[in-house]
Amino acid sequence: MSEIKGKAKGGKAAAAKMTPEQLTARAKKAVDAREAKKALPKAVYGSQDNPLRIGDVEIGCYVLEDGTRVVTQAGLAAGLGIGSEGGSRISRFTGSKALEPFVGKALATGLDSPTQFLMPQGGVANGYPATILTDLVDAVLEAWEAGALGKQQEHIVVQCQVLARGLMRVGIIALVDEATGYQKDRERDALAQILEKFVAKELQPYVKTFPADYYEEMFRLRGLKYPPDNPQFRPQYFGLLTNDIVYERLAPGLLHELKRQANKDEKKAHLHRRLTQEVGHPKLREHLASVVTIMKLSDDYPDFIGKLNRVHHRYGETIPMDLEEVDRG
Repeated sequence: MSEIKGKAKGGKAAAAKMTPEQLTARAKKAVDAREAKKALPKAVYGSQDNPLRIGDVEIGCYVLEDGTRVVTQAGLAAGLGIGSEGGSRISRFTGSKALEPFVGKALATGLDSPTQFLMPQGGVANGYPATILTDLVDAVLEAWEAGALGKQQEHIVVQCQVLARGLMRVGIIALVDEATGYQKDRERDALAQILEKFVAKELQPYVKTFPADYYEEMFRLRGLKYPPDNPQFRPQYFGLLTNDIVYERLAPGLLHELKRQANKDEKKAHLHRRLTQEVGHPKLREHLASVVTIMKLSDDYPDFIGKLNRVHHRYGETIPMDLEEVDRG
């Protein structure tokens, strides 16, 4: 048995000195803390690796499950050049005699009342509605123009000027995109970039890609004799099932694009020959390895599809497919 060290050792020593009542109270406090954490709003978009970048300024940002956009308290403080202590430094700065008249009661209350939330990668963070960033920048610049701030706050003013210019540029671009409808084309372009990585411009040489286990398990799950009398025999509907099992789950819009490219070919070829060697084929082989494992763990086809739907979801569920409902799961 390994030796208990560090905080765990200290905690055990402290517990040994507690009365039963104190131990009960400590356990209840731990349970209450866990329940309180579960009740916190959750961030569903964002990560520590993708902060809001404006010039050299980086500010942690997330979108909560109710759609609220937030910036982290620590990110806001660091972005303004106030320091890494987060809330305490922000409160001291905005509560100073020089800045207080420009901050206003509503902004001051908001800054003193951050929202705790659960980050997608785990852990708890303090955050503010994203609009508080522009409100604070406005307050600092107004105070500077009024001559209320001194030389020691000049670096914060410079940061605010950078943020103001950056936010204006981003804002006008977003507004133009929305007004012109280009926002939708940007999303389609993002999909096109994904497909470009998967779909080759030229037909690839034939390489055996689907493992023998895939077809053996497919025969078993469909209740068919294996091996068949003709080793090359595959029921025609296996193609429909493979489209669903594989290509609908590799990348959004991939099956449609592969079929579109295939229609240009004078000679019909396997869809996997349209995949790129750099991205498409490696992703296909990785996917097939997972699929075959799920097949081997399944009793029949409905059981397999149920498990597959949990592990590899379909992209573009709104696209109708020529599958029986039982085969969709």
